[in-house]
Amino acid sequence: MPSPIPVTRLLPKAFGLEFGACSSPISKTASGSTLRVPANALHGKIAHRLWSSVIHWRDLRALVPIGSGGFGTVFKGTYFDETVAVKKVRCVKNKLASRQSFWAELNAAHLRHQNIVRVIAATTCTPAHLSAGGDIGTIVMEFAGALNLQQVIYGLSEPLLMDKCVGYSTDVARALQHLHAHGVVHLDLKPANVLVSEQGVCKLADFGCSFKLSSRSDAVTRLSEIGGTFTHRAPELLKGEGVSPRADVYSFGITMWQLLTREPPYDGDRQHILYAVVAYNLRPSLTRDVFTQSPLGQKCEKLISLCWDGDPSMRPTADQLLHELSVLL
Repeated sequence: MPSPIPVTRLLPKAFGLEFGACSSPISKTASGSTLRVPANALHGKIAHRLWSSVIHWRDLRALVPIGSGGFGTVFKGTYFDETVAVKKVRCVKNKLASRQSFWAELNAAHLRHQNIVRVIAATTCTPAHLSAGGDIGTIVMEFAGALNLQQVIYGLSEPLLMDKCVGYSTDVARALQHLHAHGVVHLDLKPANVLVSEQGVCKLADFGCSFKLSSRSDAVTRLSEIGGTFTHRAPELLKGEGVSPRADVYSFGITMWQLLTREPPYDGDRQHILYAVVAYNLRPSLTRDVFTQSPLGQKCEKLISLCWDGDPSMRPTADQLLHELSVLL
């Protein structure tokens, strides 16, 4: 379940529809909204600096399904001759949750960073002849690669060297640094949500659980419904405490542990694990050989321990995390 979004953000779907292009409500949000963007026209090439609240459907071609999740399906296709990924968000069971997921996907759409998947265009309108029913919205994104870290960790047979693990981790930390600097928390960082390009660059994807923090220094945000994946969820979120960027750092610690060990973080019943994480400070084991048999492994063990500390204030910031990773090798 994605993090809740104010009802004022869930705007009506009834907007004018043209066959060629379809404007979404995001171009009409109130002043101050993070979803306010220019509806820039595209002329032969996709604009790289700004994302558009218009999808030119005639130029979106050759859609082939490549994945699916709780709120929709991801396709590979072409848009103005560029290879893209297209996410179609549909109402599966809970329409409100589906719409929340769509809007949350756009929390980082205005950001441009080499380690964050770039949003190209998005709309809540779909031409009738292209709709499968129950459509909430469509998002066109850069195609960042067909491989994710989950597949790298558990699906590839070749060894995953420690320096490669640190390199992947550094890419993820750079993405977090940029997100957090702009007041966005991802809240679902895990290997499956980190894409790996053909050049071996990691890009953070799937912002359906993300949250835009308040700009007020005294504001504390608590989520009425917790998003994310339970194995990577920070204990303070499980306890209903305030959301902060340190929740992503906790998830980073679990993800880095998976990279180094190539093992699942926990075995057993979900509810027992959640209770033990909160009540008994349960964490994945750091007694594996990878953490004990080399100086680099010992440094990684220390960093991971800091990242998943039960006290969020003891965890490093994304800036500090990047510094610690830079001196590992």
